[in-house]
Amino acid sequence: MGDVRAPGLVASDVDGTLLGADDHPGPRLLAVLDRMRAAGVPLVLATGRPPRWIEPVCDLIGDRGLCVAANGAVLWDAATDEVLEAAELGTDVLGEVVDRLRTALPGAGLAVERVARPGVQEFCCDPHFEHAWPNSDHVVVPVTELAALPAMKVLARQRGLPSDVMAAAVREGLGELVDVTFSASGGLVECSVRGVTKAHGLARAAAHLGVTPDEVVAFGDMPNDLEMLRWAGHGVAMGNAHPELHAAADEVTARHDEDGVALVLERWF
Repeated sequence: MGDVRAPGLVASDVDGTLLGADDHPGPRLLAVLDRMRAAGVPLVLATGRPPRWIEPVCDLIGDRGLCVAANGAVLWDAATDEVLEAAELGTDVLGEVVDRLRTALPGAGLAVERVARPGVQEFCCDPHFEHAWPNSDHVVVPVTELAALPAMKVLARQRGLPSDVMAAAVREGLGELVDVTFSASGGLVECSVRGVTKAHGLARAAAHLGVTPDEVVAFGDMPNDLEMLRWAGHGVAMGNAHPELHAAADEVTARHDEDGVALVLERWF
């Protein structure tokens, strides 16, 4: 794969990809990102995280550029803390999504992630929602209030049930209503506006930066990265990636805790 053209843009997932097992970038990665920045090639973080959870990553890597947040639903400028574009589920559709999720996944806890606006609580969950991440910022509300305002994604959590099993049940129960994916294997699925994936968000970021798909190298590890790796000119799956990504990627690199991203970028920078 050494003859792959030098990228005009690098896109990377965060957890399980850019960050190591200790949730920090290694010195080898930081060094190659510095060289890439000096060469004028932008890095776009593409993650399931909302913007407020991306800021610490920007600090760790010393880079504040365009970010694809919430699995492609939000294009966020980390330098200005500005949401440039957002794809949201309206309240009518959102109410139907919540109702159908309760039928498709009986007993699952539900939550919504909203775009940051004055006076808006960004992360709301019902009393049964069990968080997948420590120190999660949230407000507990009755399930009937989850659809009170538009949301960029809906999360369903059911510990003990594999995420791929949950995703299959949601796709069967919700049909064409939403786009369904997951970024963790332990009982968590996420629903967005139909057709909104990381590929959608990355395409918008590339358009803002004047870069074409064939100039993009993208890295990922979970099913929410699948469309992005297919969209990019060169899609790279991590050694620790979900089998679906290994099958679809143009290349498989080393694991996230073995400098997998750095090993690829060092070909050019």
